[in-house]
Parts: sequence; C-alpha cells; structure tokens
Amino acid sequence: MKTYNVSINGELKTSTDTFEVKNPATDEVIGFAPISNEEEVKEAIEAAKAAQKDWAAQSDKYRKGKLMEAAKVLEDNTEYLAQWITKEQGKAMAGPGSMFEMQACVGWTQVPASLDLPVEVVFEDEARRDELHRKPVGVVGAIAPWNWPLMIAIWQIMPSLRAGNTVVIKPSEYTTIGTLEMVRLLNTVLPAGVLNSIAGGGKVGAMLVESKDVDKIMFTGSTSTARKIIEASGNNMARLTLECGGNDPAIILPGTDMTSKAGDLFWGAFINQGQTCACAKRLYVHENDYENVINILNDVSGQMAMGNGMDEGVLLGPIQNKMQFDKVVDLVEDAKANGARVIRGGKATGGAGYFYPITLIADVDNGSRIVDEEQFGPVLPIIKYKTVEEAIQKANDTRTGLGASVWSDNIDEATKVAQQIESGTVWINQHGAIHPMVPFGGVKDSGYGVEFGIEGLKSVTQPRVISIKK
Repeated sequence: MKTYNVSINGELKTSTDTFEVKNPATDEVIGFAPISNEEEVKEAIEAAKAAQKDWAAQSDKYRKGKLMEAAKVLEDNTEYLAQWITKEQGKAMAGPGSMFEMQACVGWTQVPASLDLPVEVVFEDEARRDELHRKPVGVVGAIAPWNWPLMIAIWQIMPSLRAGNTVVIKPSEYTTIGTLEMVRLLNTVLPAGVLNSIAGGGKVGAMLVESKDVDKIMFTGSTSTARKIIEASGNNMARLTLECGGNDPAIILPGTDMTSKAGDLFWGAFINQGQTCACAKRLYVHENDYENVINILNDVSGQMAMGNGMDEGVLLGPIQNKMQFDKVVDLVEDAKANGARVIRGGKATGGAGYFYPITLIADVDNGSRIVDEEQFGPVLPIIKYKTVEEAIQKANDTRTGLGASVWSDNIDEATKVAQQIESGTVWINQHGAIHPMVPFGGVKDSGYGVEFGIEGLKSVTQPRVISIKK
C-alpha cells in the first residue's frame, strides 16, 4: 500500500509517521498519509516565506499566467483527482459529485486568474491625491475540510496566489491523499515554495495557526475549531477568514407550486449527502401545503440511487466518517423518540461503509435537536408554520447564519422575505448556488470574512494608502 507525501519547496518529503486513509464506502484502507512533525511544519512555512517576496514581485500577467497553467493541470488530471475524492470522501463520481467538484476546481482557478485589483483614487482635490493600493498579506495558512476537500482547498489557494501570497495548506486528516496529490501536480507549473503542503490532525493545524511567520489563516470547519484559531491568532495577529458552517433554513411561501422546483430543492438539501455547509437543513412549509410538499419530496428522493460512488448510476454515497455517521444516527433516533414522523429512511442500511439513507422527518419544530443542531448528513426535518412571520422568526432562531432560501412563484414576495433572513446569502428558488464571482460568507457564528470574486480577492490582500501632496 502506497504512502503519499507532502510537498515542501517544490519537493516531495517523506515523513516518518503515517496514518491509514480509508474508503468510507467500503472501510478498506486505500493508502497511507504522512503526519508532519514540528520541524516539517516549520520547513514548509519557511519555504513559503522565502518564496513570497519574489512571487509578489512578479507581474500580474505572470501570476495570472501561472494560475491558468494550474487550471490546465487540474483539467488534465480531472478524472485521476476525482477518483481520489470519491475513494476518500465518498461522493459519487457522477451527478453533482466528484467530477463536478473537479470542474469547480478548474473554474475557481480560472476566475481569480481573470481578476484585477487596480489602484483606486479614493480622494483628490487641488492639494492632495490619495491612492489605495492592494498588497499581498504574505504567507497564508490554509486549513481545508473533508466535505469538499479539493474544491475548498482551491478556494483558499488560488486567490491567495493570485494576490501575491504564498500558501501552506493542511488538508483534513479524513481526506488527505487527494489534496496532497493535487498540490504535487500543481507544483509541476508553480515556482518552488509558492505552494506547500503539510498533513496530520489538529496538532499539526495548531502548529500552522500559531506560527509567527503566518500572516493570514483561511479556515473552513467547525465553530469550535474556529474559536481556537481566533484565540491562537492573538499571538501572531494573523488575519482571518473563517467559514464555520450553518444550519440553513429554507422557507416555502404559501401556495407555491413545488412540482418543477422539487429537484432543485432536493439537491439544495442533499448534495454531497447533505455534508455541505450551505445545504438546506431545515425546511419550513405552510400548513396548507405541508403534506403535498412532503409527498413531492418523497417522490424525488425515491429516484436517487445510493451506493459506492465508483459504481455506475450512483448519485449519492456514504457519510464520510464514523464520527459524523454517529451524530446523524443520534439526531434521528432522538427525533423518533420524541414523536417525529419518519417519511423516508430513518435507519442505517447496515453492512460495510457509513451509509445512511435519505431521511425526511416530519412533525418536528424548533426546540428539537434535529432542527436546532446542524445534521450535516442526509436528513431533512420539515417544519409546519401558520404565518410567514412565524416562518421568518423560526428561520432566524439560530446562532448560525451562512445561507438560506425562499421558494415562491412570486419573486417580489420572496425578495421581501429574503430581506428579513439573517444570513450571509439568501437564495430564491435555489439553495447553495454559489458562484466564483459572487462573494460568499456568513454572519453570527458562521464566521467572518468573504471568499470569491473581487471581495474575496481583496480579503487576501492588505490595503496600503499612498498619500501625495501636490
């Protein structure tokens, strides 16, 4: 069984300690990943720091060209890397799965390569001229999650490189190999030291976060880990972009015809087996439409094949790891014990792998764990409401605020409701429809800072004002 390596200063480095990486669909070992020690983490950061000034000194045209070369590498290796995503993370190759994730990696590399941050004249009169320039932050420490391991890594890497920063990335210990292989391939076209990787668990991440030579941290993961990063950043004053998930509400306004919208709602809730920060995780339906919506969603759910993501025809895979699997089981069992009505699913399939069926749960409300806690799995609680005001109040009754959606045949009415939802993004008649040109980030405990587009590119720079007396 092969052991995979980190990349430091353009070279592959073999670590002494390793750990097993397993396929969540079969529970079989598929390779060994390294555990970086303190010296290796330090070496990766030093390599990034040493390369940063030369990289920043290159022209925008040069860095844009390198990103486009990187996009071509991703495109040429799409199937190879997609297979690693499926084997490590579990999502299907087909549908909105691993091939889709790799297509997103290409797009989210090409878009930053197309963007510019020109000098802005923020004030000028007869006496003075003030210009706002955007400069790179320095060394970016990136910590990627296990749910979209390569795509989110690209979100962190490519804007940082475009702006003249260098990167040290640590993938999740659950999905390490695919990211290490992606970095290895990207380094065939990037200058040495510009992109480096380390690997391991939380202790390795802590070494990265706490380093005084790291100037910015980009993190996607749990709120609890984000709080630790916030505390650690007090030692090095690192800038932070934190995306900490959410418990996204979706509100269907009274009388909405969901027949043509049901497929979009299904994937808004269950893409990647519901293991997406901006999935719909609570569905609010008017009492007059309640049973009809349940039936429509149930019909759509029955058409989605679940299994090993490498198999043809499969659209949904397993939950990625046992910790998350156990959490989903616990939440569903708690709902059942407290009188919830299970429309579909509600019990693990058994056998190898962490498979849990699409589960629709009715007759629950705010205050129950299945509604109040982010399931991060293939489960959707459906909550009945009497008035739109009640639905808005319940949708906002959470400490998180990443995404939300409003569904209606009347866009004006949906927009009025959307204005009242406390989240970073509110989609109308879609959910989770992110775009590389559209800023994305949360409010409340869902973190702070934004990614994507011009605003995301600005977030990996620091402003410098040049003030000129005429």
